[in-house]
Amino acid sequence: MRSSNPVFSRRGFSRDNGHAGFNTAPQAGGAAVGTQGSPYAQPQAGNPYAQNPYAQNPYAQQDLQQGAPPQAPVTTGRMTIDDVIMRTGTTLGVLIVTAALAWALLPVDDANISRSYGIGIGAALIGMVLALVQSFKRKASPALILAYAAFEGVFLGVLSNIVDNRIADGAAMQAVLGTMAVFAGVLVAYKAGWIRVNRRFYGFVMAAALGFILLMVVNMLFAVFGGGDGLGFRSGPLGIIFGVVGILLGACFLALDFKQVEDGIAYGAPREEAWLAAFGLTLTLVWIYMEFLRIIAILNSSD
Repeated sequence: MRSSNPVFSRRGFSRDNGHAGFNTAPQAGGAAVGTQGSPYAQPQAGNPYAQNPYAQNPYAQQDLQQGAPPQAPVTTGRMTIDDVIMRTGTTLGVLIVTAALAWALLPVDDANISRSYGIGIGAALIGMVLALVQSFKRKASPALILAYAAFEGVFLGVLSNIVDNRIADGAAMQAVLGTMAVFAGVLVAYKAGWIRVNRRFYGFVMAAALGFILLMVVNMLFAVFGGGDGLGFRSGPLGIIFGVVGILLGACFLALDFKQVEDGIAYGAPREEAWLAAFGLTLTLVWIYMEFLRIIAILNSSD
């Protein structure tokens, strides 16, 4: 199952990193078989696809036309849940540190708010470019991912400081707690089987996300060329409704990302792909945090 996360949706975890893939040259008997030790050949024990590893396996490289059985995967060099946790923790740690530094070093008082806000917007643009570059790379680049986290942290630090100090005291902590609650809730629901991630779920989330993004783009264009709040989708009662919808979409992205990581581990994605998982999860958590911050700002606005 491919995630709706912008990193995961372009492709699955990489399959051509040197020890992935299958050799389709005919062997004795004329059938093409996998190379010795392919890490994508079989799911690990206990995987729900074990009876039919090709049913929904996004990583298997088996030549289905030849019908040769896969060989056992290697036991080293594969991604584990510990790898994903460590890389995600590192990426979020960099983001949090740079956000804290931006909060402390870029004041948002009347004399400095324009400069600080300008730096924050510049950091956001650089982070967006880095995210796009990583999204289109064939392999995960830890340097790019950590650089993205650093610049995104600067932007979030400035923005959170503005909202916290000029609109709603304590907004940043409330948004952090809300994001943590959504993450924990989705994780529990996913592990308990209350959220069933399948093709129908994926299609629904993708359609909803596309509609949401298009509405936000239209609203932004009306705001830029018509002034004011555009169509009002990001302010007032409508802004609150759309913020809640954004959080729900973020929760759905998390479920899809959990599924992607679970499948990657089950089918032996290479260890370095844990950085890609960390990148995608960070993007989703930033999305959710931003929506919480927006809702809090609207609720506490003096308008």
